[in-house]
Amino acid sequence: MMITMNRAADTLTLTLTGRLDTTTAPQLEKALRENADGVRGITFDFAGIEYISSAGLRVLLSAQKQMNAVGGAMKLIHVNETVMEVFDITGFADILTVE
Repeated sequence: MMITMNRAADTLTLTLTGRLDTTTAPQLEKALRENADGVRGITFDFAGIEYISSAGLRVLLSAQKQMNAVGGAMKLIHVNETVMEVFDITGFADILTVE
């Protein structure tokens, strides 16, 4: 998976490409951990994500909890039908903000 990050003030945008699975989830988790100081908004651009596993869902849930703890916001944009179906089936569509 490839991660492109852009930070503007207290908002972090991560553009992801590839698969968010057991192999790549630690890479995203590390990127979030290393760049989370002072962040009150996270946007994940999923335009290039073709697959997400439970490991990827765990990273998103952790990021959402982190944003909730600081009174921040998190959203996912450009989510394809396949990934959206995973969110719907797992109930993550009710937890996450998907635009």
